[in-house]
Amino acid sequence: MRYAKIERNTNETKIAVELNLDGEGQAQIKTGVPFMDHMLDLFIKHGLFDGKITADGDTHIDAHHTTEDIGIVLGQVVREALGDKKGIRRYGNAFVPMDDALAQVVVDCSNRPHLEYRVTPTLTEKVGTFDTELVHEFLWKFALEARMNIHVIVPYGHNTHHIIEAIFKALARALDDAVQIDPRVKGVPSTKGLLT
Repeated sequence: MRYAKIERNTNETKIAVELNLDGEGQAQIKTGVPFMDHMLDLFIKHGLFDGKITADGDTHIDAHHTTEDIGIVLGQVVREALGDKKGIRRYGNAFVPMDDALAQVVVDCSNRPHLEYRVTPTLTEKVGTFDTELVHEFLWKFALEARMNIHVIVPYGHNTHHIIEAIFKALARALDDAVQIDPRVKGVPSTKGLLT
């Protein structure tokens, strides 16, 4: 079982994340940010991970610190659960439609963190009370801490909720693809012989 658990406590947030990469899509999510609860539940379910994510943050100010710190800790947990990355496919790619929206996410578990965020449609400023600019913040911190290269491409879509939901589902499916063990891979899939 490729599993990790990390807790991070600051003056702004208290975050606890545990994740099993080889799960069945079972999620327990309670972050104090309802829209993120929904997106993280989708992420666990569609990645076929098992995970528990709890957060207690300064949401009386806004959701920024909590969303950002969840991205940080979730990235750290994915990185730790992957271990030495021996035998993984390394790359993953997924297209996910959500009604009017289409999202593609491509990931490389390369130890070279980068986020390319090409979302062509203009997102509304908020979905409910959630600031949609925080999607980029979450993804960037996740990519940085997972030490992963992530490309998010949304060519079209009208409904902001649908666009973000498609992104999270595509991220889950692309990551699931990338972390799968391929019996043909000996060591790590790199001519350098190293992915850590």
